[in-house]
Amino acid sequence: MRTLSDTKALAVILVISAVTIFTRALPFVLFERRGTPPKIILYLGKVLPTAIIAMLVVYCFKSVTLTSYPYGIPYLIASGAVVLLHLWKRNNLISIFGGTIIFMILTQYVF
Repeated sequence: MRTLSDTKALAVILVISAVTIFTRALPFVLFERRGTPPKIILYLGKVLPTAIIAMLVVYCFKSVTLTSYPYGIPYLIASGAVVLLHLWKRNNLISIFGGTIIFMILTQYVF
């Protein structure tokens, strides 16, 4: 693995900083402080969280092998725990962290 020279590292840091500042400032430039955002933005705000969660679920389950041990059992138990935690507490962070902790315990110590 090669390391970057000081000049290249500084250039990378400056570009990343500029992009970060630009993406943080862009909504304030595009939308007025008063008034409502455009309808497309409101629509995306409603549908994107569900779409992103669906993509994460597909990504997490893409490597499950049902034909060999442990037959996806840790995945099913952890996903069931996520559903139950979410129905119980209605908190996304508790659901995600709880499911992750259960999955890690199952894969590291049980299966």
